[in-house]
Amino acid sequence: MSNVEEFRREVRGWLRAHLTGEFASLRGRGGPGREHEAHTERLAWERHMAAHGWTCVGWPKEYGGRGATLEEQVAFHEEYALADAPARVGHIGEQLLGPTLIAFGTPAQRARFLPRIVAVDELWSQGYSEPDAGSDLANVRTRAERDGDAWVVTGQKVWTSGAHEADWCFVVARTEPGSVRHHGLSYLLVPLDAPGVEIRPIVQLTGTSEFNEVFFDGARTDAGHIVGAPGDGWKVAMATLGFERGVSTLGQQVGFRRELEAVIELARRNGAAADPLVRDRIARAWTGLETIRFNALRMLGGVAAGAPGPEASINKIFWATWHRELGELAMDVCGADGMLAAGEPYDLTDWQRLYLFSRADTLYAGSNEIQRNIIAERVLGLPKEARP
Repeated sequence: MSNVEEFRREVRGWLRAHLTGEFASLRGRGGPGREHEAHTERLAWERHMAAHGWTCVGWPKEYGGRGATLEEQVAFHEEYALADAPARVGHIGEQLLGPTLIAFGTPAQRARFLPRIVAVDELWSQGYSEPDAGSDLANVRTRAERDGDAWVVTGQKVWTSGAHEADWCFVVARTEPGSVRHHGLSYLLVPLDAPGVEIRPIVQLTGTSEFNEVFFDGARTDAGHIVGAPGDGWKVAMATLGFERGVSTLGQQVGFRRELEAVIELARRNGAAADPLVRDRIARAWTGLETIRFNALRMLGGVAAGAPGPEASINKIFWATWHRELGELAMDVCGADGMLAAGEPYDLTDWQRLYLFSRADTLYAGSNEIQRNIIAERVLGLPKEARP
């Protein structure tokens, strides 16, 4: 038996043994559009994982991880999804900031922040998008000025996922007055309990508030909480986005497959499968899901080589569009019942939540339009889009 298969069996066995008792009810809780579910309980579960060495498995051992290979990390995320384990609450720290600090952080930053991410003692959020700089990240206007032993941050971020439950935020801010586009930006670590920070949850189509507006009005953070040199923010921020599209995407495919199988079962049960057009859409959804998996594997080949290539943008467009169309298919399979809400407290059904939340898939983490521009301009070498 290969080392990867042994590792997979170890993960599967641990999850089977520990998703019991007080944690048994957490199976399937959380996830896109359902981040509000059992947050306190899921946090306790994740700290239980940390106590047994199952957080940050891909990090080097010297930083608290297991040093798992890429193949082992894939196995971990697949088995976690197959076990229907609850959605992670510390994923932004573990999958985005942690690898960024390992690659670009100082020894002092690693010593201060990495152990707390491993232990799930501090939660993180991502301060990139702004009202006039969503997918166009280079247009950020939040500024930071050096004042003695601190950076003073002023500006606004929006769509900041999990900020209302996070302790820290990594913020892209303009630190060189007069700079434009991707020049003059810096990558700062800002405590969200600092004076001058205000967090306002945004109500989404699902009726929940997974993301927020975050206002910085002279908020201060230590001068040592800058990752990379001043002005290196664009390079560091792009590296973080590369880590975001890593091995956990294959676990995501397991969740997609479970949703598709549930749609197929519903179509069989309510007779919608008798419609040849529905059957055709289901078949195309199945082939699309297989394509997503192979796209993800191809993308991970680039990660193994050192950095994600254009495959990351191709994969993002494909899975986001596929998942949005799956939500539309689910509602069509539901028929007229899909337009009805249950009685008090009028919560959404799983299908309604899938349909509404998946509208965001083609917007967050780089909109489809931006991904197409990246492919066209940076990969195919086509003329750049005219900009004011």
